[in-house]
Amino acid sequence: MSPPPFRADHIGSLLRPASLLEKRRLNSAGRLSDDDLRVAEDEAIADAVALQERLGFGLVTDGELRRRSYHSYFFGQLGDIVPDYVPPEDFTVQSPRRGVQPVARIGSRVLRTKPIHLDDYHALAARTKSTPKITIPGPCALHFRGGDAAALKSAYSDVDQFWGDVVQAFRAELLELAAAGCTYVQMDETAFAKFGDPEVQAMLAARGDDWRKIIDLYVEMTNRVVRDIPGMRIGIHLCRGNRGGQFHAEGGYEEVSEKLFNELAIDLFFLEYDSPRAGDFSPLRFVPKGRAVVLGLVSTKSPALENKDELKRRIDEASRFAPLDHLAISPQCGFASVDTGNPVSPADQEAKLRLVVETARDVWG
Repeated sequence: MSPPPFRADHIGSLLRPASLLEKRRLNSAGRLSDDDLRVAEDEAIADAVALQERLGFGLVTDGELRRRSYHSYFFGQLGDIVPDYVPPEDFTVQSPRRGVQPVARIGSRVLRTKPIHLDDYHALAARTKSTPKITIPGPCALHFRGGDAAALKSAYSDVDQFWGDVVQAFRAELLELAAAGCTYVQMDETAFAKFGDPEVQAMLAARGDDWRKIIDLYVEMTNRVVRDIPGMRIGIHLCRGNRGGQFHAEGGYEEVSEKLFNELAIDLFFLEYDSPRAGDFSPLRFVPKGRAVVLGLVSTKSPALENKDELKRRIDEASRFAPLDHLAISPQCGFASVDTGNPVSPADQEAKLRLVVETARDVWG
């Protein structure tokens, strides 16, 4: 098996400073120039990098501080595409914690006309001697949130053409990042972790999709994207939703794990494991040689700080199913998948990130 690149990792997004959110509001209202907003973003990113370095992470991200959400900016650069539309009449909470599942609106063909995160990589690399980590959405999000109907509604007459455009756009971005020297990329793909939820299975069935066949399709398309990207370690983050402390799905990995771990051309998996919604560690028995797992044991959804001894106990439990040398630890998701953030404070965020690093040092040295 290939060990994870870092024993202490994190998923990417960080809380936006209130001052940055205010400047973004002023910019949207036409009261602050784009150049002044860029300066404010640069300053916030410099602080985010310093925080990660001070806490002892071997990687740094830009906190996704230039983005409204973890995926909206990326897909918005590919055309008239909105990955997370929620109709106003549905903008309610379905249950105390389960949020509304957004849908995709595809108004044009998927087309990458210029680099999307290349400047972000260069800016990050210039700020740190640590490994810059670039986070991008997964290629299956649009289809998962709308099915064939979303692609065929106005932009496409052929679903194969849609998938061909998606694969081409994602590969072009990864290849250009690799050519620039980027060695570490995380793809955030929420679909795979949601297939174990009966409500999600029913939602897919209602639109005519068999979730078992969808897995095969998504594995194929993801593999087409990631194969033969030179010099780059690509990890995939599996999540069940992370917006304002809410989630979109629940259910363990058992139903998808054997196919997921063995057929995806990915050797690094970031798995959400911060609550009973994720199930137990037994699906890790399907992780084959050559692959590593980052255990998302620390919650970004709640300010309550986890107990270090309990985290170490859970890592020990996971090591019954996958070798300890090929495990690592992280939060289960980002602290701000959307710019308004989760219900935690900057102090909570720092304490949780510090706990990840300290736990990793205790366990792996």
